[in-house]
Amino acid sequence: MSLRAVLRGTPFPYRDNSLNLFRLILAATVLFAHSFYTTGNGLGPHIRGENLGGWAVAGFFVLSGFLITRSRLRTSAGDYLLHRIVRIFPAFVVCLIVTAFVFGPVAALVQYGSLEGYLQTPVTPLQFVWSNITLYMNEYTIGSTLSNVPYPGVWNGSLWTLFYEFLCYVMVWLLGALAWFRRSPILAALAFALVTAAHALNPLVAAAGLDGSFLLFLKLAPFFLGGSLVYFIIESAGINALIGVICLLIAGGLILLIPGWGGQLSSPFLAYGLLWLSSVIPQPRWVAANDVSYGFYIYAWPMQQLLALAGVGLDGGVLAFVFYNVLAVVLTFACAWISWTTVERPAMTRIRRRQTAVRVA
Repeated sequence: MSLRAVLRGTPFPYRDNSLNLFRLILAATVLFAHSFYTTGNGLGPHIRGENLGGWAVAGFFVLSGFLITRSRLRTSAGDYLLHRIVRIFPAFVVCLIVTAFVFGPVAALVQYGSLEGYLQTPVTPLQFVWSNITLYMNEYTIGSTLSNVPYPGVWNGSLWTLFYEFLCYVMVWLLGALAWFRRSPILAALAFALVTAAHALNPLVAAAGLDGSFLLFLKLAPFFLGGSLVYFIIESAGINALIGVICLLIAGGLILLIPGWGGQLSSPFLAYGLLWLSSVIPQPRWVAANDVSYGFYIYAWPMQQLLALAGVGLDGGVLAFVFYNVLAVVLTFACAWISWTTVERPAMTRIRRRQTAVRVA
């Protein structure tokens, strides 16, 4: 058998993959990583200075870069942007409202036995919602709630990544307007190389006067653009098992051997490897039909904080820590399911029906 035959790829199975399962596993990994912080059990496992939650977010971004680039190249600029807004904003805003007017009052009652002053004490519930409604997290606290938990005052330590993910959506939206980007992977490769180099040169970027928010964007954007680059490669050459295994090994090597920016450099290899795994590992039918990973991600932290407030998992024992994580997964999944069935899926279905009606008319 020739080398060309060994390396020949097959089309990526867009309708028969386990990406929903992979994203749900990544969201659960974020929950597990955060559980060390929310129970006061230290920082948890780290790889090259980044906790497991950070690496799970990297996985989210490489897969998102792949899928979002496909979406941009298959839809009009207007439809693409509308789909991205509808996918991310309704559930996010509802999460803010539920946190401020359901979880927050519960926490106040547990802590103080009453809701006296809850609506007036800064940061007020309305201010919490309003300050964060653009996706950029300006406020994490609500009044004096959560003041006596191991990670005090923070109602959702996960939502900050959504602002940078949406920036990446906008970046691909703009790149998609260029014919060169649509016809060739070269521009995607150049964009990936540019942001990765900028991240590697973080001290110079900071010295130029750019703030920590921009540095966070430079940290996450290479993962997204690595996935975007791999979309062009897989569309052209398909996906191959041997290459998938090699890519996973290369990604692991780059992460372990290059401190500071090895993860960003590894992102195309990580994206290809994860996509290959998603094409060969099956997922349950109910997971394929229900993408609850976003809801799981945005509700995990508040659920963990409420459990910590109730004293679950705070005695330091291994069994208590395990019980805390299991209970957090169950409660978070319940919230995610409600979010998916009452907010996310209906919003996406409504916008698709509207667009179909407009096209028919």
